[in-house]
Amino acid sequence: MSGLKTNNPVIRWIEYRLPIFSFIDHAVGSGYPTPRNLNYWWNFGSLAGLALVIMILTGIMLAMQYTAHVAFAFDSVERIMRDVNSGWLIRYIHMNGGSFFFIVVYIHLFRGLYYGSYKAPRELLWILGVVILLLMMATAFMGYVLPWGQMSFWGATVITNLFSAIPLIGESIVTWLWGGFAVANPTLNRFYALHYLLPFVIVGAVVLHIWALHRFGSNNPLGIEANGPQDKIPFHPYYTAKDAFGVGVFLLFFAAVVFFAPNFFGEPDNYIPANPLSTPAHIVPEWYFLPYYATLRAIPDKLLGVIAMFGSILILFVLPWIDRSPVRSAKFRPIYKQFFWIFLADCILLGYIGAKPPEGMFLIIGRIATAYYFLHFVIVFVLSYVERPRPLPSSIGEAVLKGGGAPAPAAAREKA
Repeated sequence: MSGLKTNNPVIRWIEYRLPIFSFIDHAVGSGYPTPRNLNYWWNFGSLAGLALVIMILTGIMLAMQYTAHVAFAFDSVERIMRDVNSGWLIRYIHMNGGSFFFIVVYIHLFRGLYYGSYKAPRELLWILGVVILLLMMATAFMGYVLPWGQMSFWGATVITNLFSAIPLIGESIVTWLWGGFAVANPTLNRFYALHYLLPFVIVGAVVLHIWALHRFGSNNPLGIEANGPQDKIPFHPYYTAKDAFGVGVFLLFFAAVVFFAPNFFGEPDNYIPANPLSTPAHIVPEWYFLPYYATLRAIPDKLLGVIAMFGSILILFVLPWIDRSPVRSAKFRPIYKQFFWIFLADCILLGYIGAKPPEGMFLIIGRIATAYYFLHFVIVFVLSYVERPRPLPSSIGEAVLKGGGAPAPAAAREKA
């Protein structure tokens, strides 16, 4: 039975014909050895999976009541909120679940940046993570259009119009996206269909992401490979208990927002029905798009702004080859660590600027922050050659049990 030990006759009967229980045990059970020094920052991967499940389940329930037509979409959302049994709860869970999904994914991403989880041999694992982020953005954007409020309509109009900046074919792409010559019913229909489909594409990408994770195992705070039983412990029960605690804390914060501040992440203008003849004073996307929106507006040329906006995400694909330092973790890279915190502050600043009008000091600060965003990757490349990292511990087990370790030989540092 592939190493799975049980006296339950039903499980033994199923396992003999379909070894699903041994597969689960190998994936997330005692059959999956994990570095023994993972901290709570590693909880956010499992929390992202939980958020994805919440979004899919609530999305399916909402789809049963939603009407994808410009004449009825807004009213159907109001009906869900007022007349469907527990409809208000399902919608608030789905609406705020999107924000919490992005929160845990962004933390997961910055944890990877800090501890060097994108470095060899985990480059494909990182790339699949960036693909998941892009799919999330596409799904969230299309979902934001569905309530058909003022911000939904004008957000769709502004964002889809960005493709018109592409020379020669831009206008044709916009017409194709709209399904006509304006954001109208065909646009809403196709966005609804894609919003329903893309979460299942994300599930497929997550499966590949986990598959790639199991190929070489998790990275760890020390950034050195786990070798031998002294460096590893079974995922279950140690990390399942740790993840369960993280899930409890996550659900406490999630429930607090859903029940006490359900519109905290929302936009008031989206409670006004879409009106093509009335433009809102300040069109802004959801908060998780604000850093990219600030990047777009920081550059006066429309095409260059679009390139910079997409480039700010696409540059993450090549980060494993930009950072050539043999040491992964920022714990042993004192200069890189300082620039990491500056980069994090810069991203937060871009999010703040994205919510402000593109004028005066906000515009100037946005341009400086955008320039530094891309400069950071140049700095990372240069640090790969000029920084002198601190010595690495000889093993995870020694560092955990003795609180440190002797410096590893040069060859071992290169291998790490």
